[in-house]
Amino acid sequence: MFSKIKSDLPASIVVFFVALPLCLGIALASGAPLFSGLIAGIIGGIIVGALSGSQIGVSGPAAGLAAIVLTAIGTLGGYENFLVAVVIGGAIQLLFGILKAGIIGYYFPSSVIKGMLTGIGIIIILKQIPHFFGYDADPGGNFAFFQVDGENTFSEIFVALNSISLGATIIACISLGILLLWSSVLSKKGKIFQLVQGPLVAVVVGILFFVFTQDSTTLSIASDHLVQVPVPDSFDSFIGQFSFPNFAIITTSEVWVVGFTIALVASLETLLCVEATDKLDPEKRVTPTNRELLAQGTGNMISGMIGGLPITQVIVRSSANIQSGGRTKASAIIHGFFLLISVIIIPTVLNMIPLSVLAAILLIVGYKLAKPSTFKAMYNAGWKQFVPFIVTIVGIVFTDLLIGIALGLAVGVVIVLLKSYQNSHFLHIEDKSNGKHKINMTLAEEVTFFNKGAILKELDSLPRDTYLELDVRKTRYLDADIVEILDDFAIKARERNIDIKIISERGAAENPPSFIEFFKLRPKSA
Repeated sequence: MFSKIKSDLPASIVVFFVALPLCLGIALASGAPLFSGLIAGIIGGIIVGALSGSQIGVSGPAAGLAAIVLTAIGTLGGYENFLVAVVIGGAIQLLFGILKAGIIGYYFPSSVIKGMLTGIGIIIILKQIPHFFGYDADPGGNFAFFQVDGENTFSEIFVALNSISLGATIIACISLGILLLWSSVLSKKGKIFQLVQGPLVAVVVGILFFVFTQDSTTLSIASDHLVQVPVPDSFDSFIGQFSFPNFAIITTSEVWVVGFTIALVASLETLLCVEATDKLDPEKRVTPTNRELLAQGTGNMISGMIGGLPITQVIVRSSANIQSGGRTKASAIIHGFFLLISVIIIPTVLNMIPLSVLAAILLIVGYKLAKPSTFKAMYNAGWKQFVPFIVTIVGIVFTDLLIGIALGLAVGVVIVLLKSYQNSHFLHIEDKSNGKHKINMTLAEEVTFFNKGAILKELDSLPRDTYLELDVRKTRYLDADIVEILDDFAIKARERNIDIKIISERGAAENPPSFIEFFKLRPKSA
């Protein structure tokens, strides 16, 4: 696991700086204690990272669950009651893993997964622009279109441009310059620049900028534009930040409904992120999805027991890990230890990091997920790939992650049905000497009720005095619905002087009295 530590250690530092504001921001957006987000990040890194079969995936609190958590805390009457639902959700995820429900993740089209990655990249860019300019009214972990501060993703940008914090913006621009210089120039100059990552340098420069400009009237950065990790003043104060579930309410139906909702949404988000992360993996490794559900379930049970938010695998952290050179699960585990050590030993130092510096880091992550070349490649792949891709992106940007994916998937299904409609049969038409048109119809390998419309349309359009050869020799599956259509058409064919010859592997038959008998099938109603 530590064989690639030279790559994994620098990557874990970058993931740590990406995860820190997201853990705090998601907790704030969820209406939960700030420390609960850090607990989830620590458990997601150390526990889930160790148990997961994913080599480059990183888990932690998910923005997609923030709205569910916010509502559930109010519905269940307090955070301690909500923690019971988190534990139940984890147990249900374990059951999903045992029942091998992880296979669901393989049924999402590639165009939708690529749309999800690109959509998340665009969302990261749009959401971080206000933070880049020092406007931090919306929590950093809120990825929903309609925000908790009353604005939406786009209106927030215009508000931010009218409320620019000079100091925060200057250090954000400096940090962005460092990151670009590091990735495009310095990283190729020597091993030291590969070991010490640009984001770490940017954060250190950000802290120094804050320290040396505190007394400036124009460049100082206010405390609400900095990371805000809870700072305990004693060991007892640190222990007091943990919350524990109130199992007295475990018999109420509401807590089980919330628990099942968490399990379902968290599992779906995890499986989608696993699929997306595997596509980003340079080594193209395949994550065992059932093992992932078992790991996530275990993580959620532990997180719920000690006061943490629900956990999923998260594409933002995972992509940052991959982009920074992470090669094995060690990077995810080490980032979890960094979170743990930092909140215990150096919370005061963390609270000197400007949020605008972390926004600059996330802007680079977002751009790498949503490169223009991705749009070009998907466009060149044809409209059947491009349309679900674009619909997924638009859905994610203007709603949220799951709704966007559902919209893209729905469009993908419609396209599959359309392709099925078009590919159900082939027609070959030629004249015969006796004056009848000869039409050859070859049915596809699998013909289901989805093909009813296409076949009915062709049969109804046949002219009078036609000789139809129906070739089913290549057909391995013929739905009973299609057989009934053919059987009904045989009656109409006699009225229109249409002769039918059916050719199958068992031989040929002219004008069979019953297609149902010929195929040795019975109508569904029988």
